[in-house]
Amino acid sequence: MTPSTVAPPPPAPSEPGPPTGPAATVPATAPATRREHDLLGERDVPAAAYWGVHTLRAQENFPITGRTIGADPHLVRALVDVKRAAATANRDLGLLPRDKADAIIAACAEIADGALHEQFVVDVVQGGAGTSSNMNANEVVANRALELLGRARGDYAFLHPNEHVNAAQSTNDVYPTAVNIATIRCFEDLAVELRRLQDAFAAKAGEFADVVKMGRTQLQDAVPMTLGQEFATYAIMLGEDLDRLRESSALLLEINLGATAVGTGLNAPAGYGERAIAALREITGLDLVRAENLVEATQDVGQFVHLSGVLKRVAVKLSKVCNDLRLLSSGPRAGLGEIRLPAVQAGSSIMPGKVNPVIPEVVNQVAFEIVGNDVTISMAAEAGQLQLNAFEPVIAHRLGEGARHLTAAVAVLTDRCVVGIETDADLLRARVENSIGLVTALNPRIGYEAATRIAALAARTGARVGDLVLEAGLLDRAELDELLRPENLGDLRLPARFDGSTPGGEPQLGHDPQTSSDRSPR
Repeated sequence: MTPSTVAPPPPAPSEPGPPTGPAATVPATAPATRREHDLLGERDVPAAAYWGVHTLRAQENFPITGRTIGADPHLVRALVDVKRAAATANRDLGLLPRDKADAIIAACAEIADGALHEQFVVDVVQGGAGTSSNMNANEVVANRALELLGRARGDYAFLHPNEHVNAAQSTNDVYPTAVNIATIRCFEDLAVELRRLQDAFAAKAGEFADVVKMGRTQLQDAVPMTLGQEFATYAIMLGEDLDRLRESSALLLEINLGATAVGTGLNAPAGYGERAIAALREITGLDLVRAENLVEATQDVGQFVHLSGVLKRVAVKLSKVCNDLRLLSSGPRAGLGEIRLPAVQAGSSIMPGKVNPVIPEVVNQVAFEIVGNDVTISMAAEAGQLQLNAFEPVIAHRLGEGARHLTAAVAVLTDRCVVGIETDADLLRARVENSIGLVTALNPRIGYEAATRIAALAARTGARVGDLVLEAGLLDRAELDELLRPENLGDLRLPARFDGSTPGGEPQLGHDPQTSSDRSPR
């Protein structure tokens, strides 16, 4: 049985209806619930639900954030990709009958394509090291597989969530593997938007290549540069950050599938781990490798600490860029006013005509959030004990949510701000010509002491540096004009290549440029 030959899943529980797959016809008087049991006893579960008793208890126990794992398509897809790979390995090893394995595989393929995500209802923050997420996945996959086999939901005597869907697995290898894969995919989305922002800054660098302005250090006039150089810096920075994301994401390609509970592989038959990971590589298209030591990999979350640090780096540097954009656009008449940001909304309920830099401001706030997330991730990683870290759910939530928010913020920054930035080249040149900072360019000809006297006199009188130099007879007009030509005020050219990327096109975060033996340890 393949996904292409089975019927689509029935409606969500909010719109109950009879199964559309090969399951038996449900009478009009079908009960609203079905009875399931677990270690603690029996409970009634909505008949229309694909989840079961374990998920029901998790819903009751963890009403924490209001965000379910079903709201994260990358995590749901990763969970069922792992289940699909496990079923493939178990089928090939003879541990699962072919009909049951194929039904599980088909159900996983449907869910990976977007079906039944609303059935993944446990909260993203939960006790139990991700057990509730794994159980939720087991139950949804089992009940959809039962339908594909012509059975009713809840007929676990025929196909069981734990006995069959979870065969040769533990939450402690399924959940970390799924989180690794989901995080890689989430950061791939971020990389796409960072590259678009990089391209936007690069385009502005070219547009402003000949716009001479004063550079500033410690907010004071320094020496001339071009606005193009200023924007090229942002493009280079983003390219470097893309490289760091690629490097750190490669650490997540090392997975512990086959480790089961503590890394010893108990209940996983010989050859299972290798077969399951090979299947998972084919399903995901990622260069996944088995951890060298499964006991270490099962308890270690250092890769998330590292990646969170890199995400914080990206956020902090983007926040600094947005600080620059806000400062350079301040005014418009009583501030620097060197650039004009696109006006996207009215800025005040009391001051008519005021327009605020709201897009850079929202990016700043996302950056602040990510810095806070990094503290949470660090504390959760530190809190692990012995053979398992029980706090991976909050690590996954904070890392994934931070990356999603930054992805959205970067897209807005690109489309609603950077591509529309304008400047006034004449104003910037006039400021250069009137700046005391020009005196620095005269040091080699008139000497530091004379330049200092000219600077002090210019500051005191408001006169231009060039006029004072001529009045003092330190240079003639021809010499002064030659020294103050823009091309003689330092290297004002743009770099020949300033996108900061490595050769080879778009960043591929799910593919390690190194071999597994060369990969840096987690």
